[in-house]
Amino acid sequence: MTSEPVAPVEAVRRHFDRELAARGFRADAAQQRAIAQLADWLDRQLTPKRRWRRPAAGVYLWGGVGRGKSFVMDCLFAAAPLANKRRVHVHGFLQELQQRLNAYAGQPEPLARVAADLATEARLLCFDEFHVHDIGDAILLGRLLECLLRENVALVFTSNFPPAGLCPNPLYHVRFKPFIALLQRHFQVLELDAGEDYRQRTRHEWGRFIQAPMARADSLLSHALQVGTQTGGELELNRRRFALRGRSGQGVWLDFPALFEVPSSTADYLGLCEQVACIAVSNVPPLHRLSLDVQLRVINFIDVAYDSGVVLLLASEASLEQVCADIGASDFSRTRSRLQQLSRSVENLVAC
Repeated sequence: MTSEPVAPVEAVRRHFDRELAARGFRADAAQQRAIAQLADWLDRQLTPKRRWRRPAAGVYLWGGVGRGKSFVMDCLFAAAPLANKRRVHVHGFLQELQQRLNAYAGQPEPLARVAADLATEARLLCFDEFHVHDIGDAILLGRLLECLLRENVALVFTSNFPPAGLCPNPLYHVRFKPFIALLQRHFQVLELDAGEDYRQRTRHEWGRFIQAPMARADSLLSHALQVGTQTGGELELNRRRFALRGRSGQGVWLDFPALFEVPSSTADYLGLCEQVACIAVSNVPPLHRLSLDVQLRVINFIDVAYDSGVVLLLASEASLEQVCADIGASDFSRTRSRLQQLSRSVENLVAC
C-alpha cells in the first residue's frame, strides 16, 4: 500500500522540526509563527483545490541579524515539492542577471525575456539576504520584480530591512518607492521580530581574526600561506589589477588598502572567491575612520566571502571590537555578526 502524499504545509513543518532537532535547537515563538505562515502560503500556492483563495505572490521575511530567516527559508525551499526551484543570493544573482541581459542585447524587452526564462526554470525563486544600495541595481531588480510577478513566479525574500527600508540612501530612495509599493501590495510581509542572534550559538568558524602587531601578523600569514612576506605580484579581476602580498596554491594575500581603498566592486569579489579557497587580508584598520564607500565595499566583500565558503584570514593591530566600532553603514549589523564567527585563535593557523 502506498502512503498518501504529504501536503506542502505539513512537509514544511516536518522538515523544520527535523532540522531543529538535528541542531539541538528549539524554535522561539517568532520562528514558529514564521514557518507556519510560510508553510500555509506555499500550500495555497501549490494546492489546486484552494486556488480560489488567491495567495500573495510572494513572502517578504525580514528581521534582525542571526534570527533564523535564512534557516526558515531553507526549510521551506527544501520541503517544497518542486523540481524547478532556485535559491539565490542577491550579489551573485545580479551578476547572472547582467549576463542574461547581454544575451538579449539589441532585442526588444530584454528584461521581460529574462524573466520568462527564469519562470521556465523556477516555479519558486528564493532570494536570501535581499538588500540594495546601488540605485542602478535597485531599479534593475525592481523592474525584474514586475516582470516576475507577471510570469506568476512564487517569490520569497529574506532581508534585514523592512520593504520601506530598502535602498536607504536618501538621494535615491524616492526613485525606488514605486517598487517598495509593489512589494507591499503583492507580498505577505512577515517580521521575524527582535531576539537572540543565533549565529553566536553556532560553531561555524569560517576563518580567523588575527590581532597582532604588523610584523607578527605578517609572519603568521606568510606561514599560513607558505609564501614570503615580500613575494608581491598582481591579480587581475574584471580587467582590474590588484597588488598582492603573496599567492600560493589556492590562497591569496592582499593588504586592506589594495582591495578596498581602490574602486573595487562586488563582481571583483565574486571573481576572487571563484578563483581561490582562502583569502588573507592584512592591515585591517578600524573601519569608522574610512569613507562610507569603503565601508560598503567591506560589507559586500564579507557577504560574498561568507556565502562562497572561502576561508577568510583577517589581520589587524586593532581588536575586532575596535575594527567594528561606530560604523555608520546601515547593513553593518550583518557584517559584524559574521565577523564575530571568525576564530580568534592563531594556533595551527593554516590557509585552507
